[in-house]
Amino acid sequence: MKRSIELRMAVVAAVLVFAFAISGLAQESGPRSPIVVSESAQSRPPRVPSAPGTLFIPKSSQPQTPPAGHKFAAHTNVEILIPHGLNPDEAPPFPGYGYETPASLACHYGLVAAGANIPNCNPNSTTAVPTGGSKTIAIVDAYDDPSAPGDLAWFSLQFGIPLSLSQFQVVWANTANSSCSYSGVPVDYSGGWEVEEALDIEWAHAMAPKANIYLVEACSNLDSDLQQAILVANNLVQCGQSEIAGDLTLGTCPANSTGKGEVSMSWGGVEWGGEAANDACAYLDDSCFKTPNVVYFAASGDSPGVSWPGTSPNVVSAGGTTIRRNASTFNFIQEAAWVYGSGGVSYVESKPGYQSIPNLSGTTGRAVPDFSFDADPYTGVYVYDTFPIDYEYYWYEWLIVGGTSVSSPALAGIVNSAGHFAASTNAELTLAYSNRGVAADFTDITHGFCGNYMGYSTTAGWDFCTGIGVVSSYAGK
Repeated sequence: MKRSIELRMAVVAAVLVFAFAISGLAQESGPRSPIVVSESAQSRPPRVPSAPGTLFIPKSSQPQTPPAGHKFAAHTNVEILIPHGLNPDEAPPFPGYGYETPASLACHYGLVAAGANIPNCNPNSTTAVPTGGSKTIAIVDAYDDPSAPGDLAWFSLQFGIPLSLSQFQVVWANTANSSCSYSGVPVDYSGGWEVEEALDIEWAHAMAPKANIYLVEACSNLDSDLQQAILVANNLVQCGQSEIAGDLTLGTCPANSTGKGEVSMSWGGVEWGGEAANDACAYLDDSCFKTPNVVYFAASGDSPGVSWPGTSPNVVSAGGTTIRRNASTFNFIQEAAWVYGSGGVSYVESKPGYQSIPNLSGTTGRAVPDFSFDADPYTGVYVYDTFPIDYEYYWYEWLIVGGTSVSSPALAGIVNSAGHFAASTNAELTLAYSNRGVAADFTDITHGFCGNYMGYSTTAGWDFCTGIGVVSSYAGK
């Protein structure tokens, strides 16, 4: 008999959340996979004094070389800013700082009622958070974040975002074809993937607080394990259960399954020749992103050029922007392209029909990104993470995080809250591109530049830095 493997559930009832986050009850039990880096008990290294504008890019966000026998190795797209003089234990919004909160970005992107908006959507005074969302968002990441449930609970409590006991589950993608056993998923002790996971679940939930969130953890960042995690995520969205049988074989959803929702993948890697295959997801390729009633999102990347799966025509490529604020008042000045956001044309993927638009008339390949969200770490978002980031450089709890890893889960949450629930990513992007010039639906970003040698400039309409722009409400998505 098939059964859903629900390995851990967040204890998020109001009476438990403080003790849960403080005592670390989200830690994992049981034996670990042999491929875990270390089994020894980890003590907390001393905190690192912050310097002005210290930007930390975890090892997991560096390019990854696939080992022998693999064609793809994913990297995260997170960058962490340590502001000068900041106490990592201090709860946000940090006095004297203007980093973005769920409320400030909901205000900025028109996701809360007009009467709830604070002028300039100031992060230190805006408090109204999104209230929508339904059905399911599955987050696919690599390795295990033992602190994920408690961190999500504490983040939600800090910003006044409702979170019920049944809304969040961690599912290990342990199948007969994965590299780890039933007993667990290995931990990446550099901490980079754990920051990724904390960011992904917290900001998907922030933008769609009524949606069910699954964190699907792959055994590694390699193609074979990520493929199994995506198949599990597809089942979770479409039929509400992982469909892993007792012998660890992965089944399919019943024919009458009616589940709908989104899958977010904030990771990416170098394109390769086999990515555009259509083999019913026998391997990790574009065919993995075709489950009916599921819309897929992926980070476009944090460096010049393009990365897969963001270049897949079956995925919404989530780009990045910078939100400029006055350094004294933190009032809004302008939204511009993020200079390190990825963009360009795939050398593998063909141009999809929804990109038959004037600004792309001279291209034959899939161009990215599609639309964007705040991603500059210097204008970054708050993330709560209590797992070690790095043995050499270690700070914890409240972080300022950027990268297009912010964009993917946040945009998945916004599209979820929009309530349209398109039948496919192609249908979602066809709708978005057709509404690209409607000011009530999208804001065109016409300031800034990005790309190799900063060679791309924003233009009216679609451009290689921000796509069709940023959302301006829930309409048209």
